[in-house]
Amino acid sequence: MNARLNNLLGWIFCIIIAIVLALIIRFFVGTPTVVNGESMYPTLHPNERLILNRLPITFFHKWKRYEIITFETPTVSNVSIDNANLSNPVAVYEKKNFSLFKNFSYYILEINKISYIKRIIGLPGEHIEIKNGRVYKNGLELSEPYLNGLETPSERKAIYRCNCS
Repeated sequence: MNARLNNLLGWIFCIIIAIVLALIIRFFVGTPTVVNGESMYPTLHPNERLILNRLPITFFHKWKRYEIITFETPTVSNVSIDNANLSNPVAVYEKKNFSLFKNFSYYILEINKISYIKRIIGLPGEHIEIKNGRVYKNGLELSEPYLNGLETPSERKAIYRCNCS
């Protein structure tokens, strides 16, 4: 009976170590995801499966222009012009007060977490403006070679809405 118990405990220990390693890899090294939407087309296609590289976040990487990043959807998706600080526009993130299990499932397993995947076009201290379907950085039109001649969403008269909840 002792041999069976030792064998069972050995298996339980191995399974626990495997789960902990998988969670560490998922949170600090790479996370699987699926592209939802067309805003990154033609670089990324709808329903394309990706593994997000978490190493830059883990090691405090300094972001560069044109890098593709992911970030959590802001908790406030629509801000009226009366409530917006146009001199310092920032996304609003309200702290979610979950139980320990919900925090684990939301932040580690990312269950019910919605994230955006976007390209960096502006860096700290730069003024970014979009007008007439063109992007301007500090008053100068930004070259967008990744579009490969595609029309910008405003030129296609497309409307993108956040389905945040």
